[in-house]
Amino acid sequence: MAKNVDYNATLVERIDLTSALAVFKIRPDEPSPDRFKPGQYMTIGLNNEAKPELGSVRRPMSIVSAPEEGDVFEFYVRYVSHPESDNPLTHLLWNAKTDDRIFLRAKAAGTFTLEDTIGVADRRKKICVAAGTGLAPFLSMVRSVVLRDPQAKLDDFVILHGASYPADLGYSDELDGLRARGLHYFGTVSRPQSSPGWQGDAGRVEDYFAPGRLAQLEERIGLAPGGLLPETATIFICGLQGTIGETVMRLLPRGFVPENKKLRRSLEVEDGQHASLFFEQYDTTPVIPVDDPLVMERLRGELREALASRPHPA
Repeated sequence: MAKNVDYNATLVERIDLTSALAVFKIRPDEPSPDRFKPGQYMTIGLNNEAKPELGSVRRPMSIVSAPEEGDVFEFYVRYVSHPESDNPLTHLLWNAKTDDRIFLRAKAAGTFTLEDTIGVADRRKKICVAAGTGLAPFLSMVRSVVLRDPQAKLDDFVILHGASYPADLGYSDELDGLRARGLHYFGTVSRPQSSPGWQGDAGRVEDYFAPGRLAQLEERIGLAPGGLLPETATIFICGLQGTIGETVMRLLPRGFVPENKKLRRSLEVEDGQHASLFFEQYDTTPVIPVDDPLVMERLRGELREALASRPHPA
């Protein structure tokens, strides 16, 4: 029989936003001695009680809650309708009820944080690109800023959140409320034709960086035309592989340099070139077509030209 996990936490609250989107709040039996950093993730696990021969399944999940919120950890999860695994976590998680037991690896991990990338004192605009539940680490970041200083402004944060339908734009009320603190928040839906009452932006979230729309984004977040550059902004991306890849490729001509080591090698980035674009990825699949020589030569050329035209190195 496959190995099970020992449960060490309790599901204290579940909020269903749609039939396929939910918020899960989990309290570990023993609080972690280490305070996590906004942007990190934890591993959730469940045993397959219906098919014990499959054992347990564990998956990393970005934390929504801020470290200042205490010992209950919040997660924003989408049900995977067509899983690649025979034992998908979300199929088990969707059967979970309040007070059910669960596994939570209490030690947070990951370097997709301000501390581990640009530093918390960096005042450039932080463009946070979120596809679906990729919103989680960015919520943790802005919540933490506000909880640490109730008077803090969020005008250096830009959150771009994409989903299929308006109902899938989770936490939109909370983010709308943070606009009063200066947060630039824009939600966009990729299937507006199915939501006739929708008055917001349309298209995938990476389309904010399409050539015909980039100038509009700059204006909306207070940058001059052509001003979205590594000197004025940093890019953080979390969510779908396609969103990560398209955003990377659309911003290379602006001189944004990825942190990812494999991508840097493929793009022939010099070791001393500072990173200005960061993304969270739980697998090793390349986010851009590194095996296509024609595409890669174009991308290398665009990045080289952008870097050569800048007065100072990143």
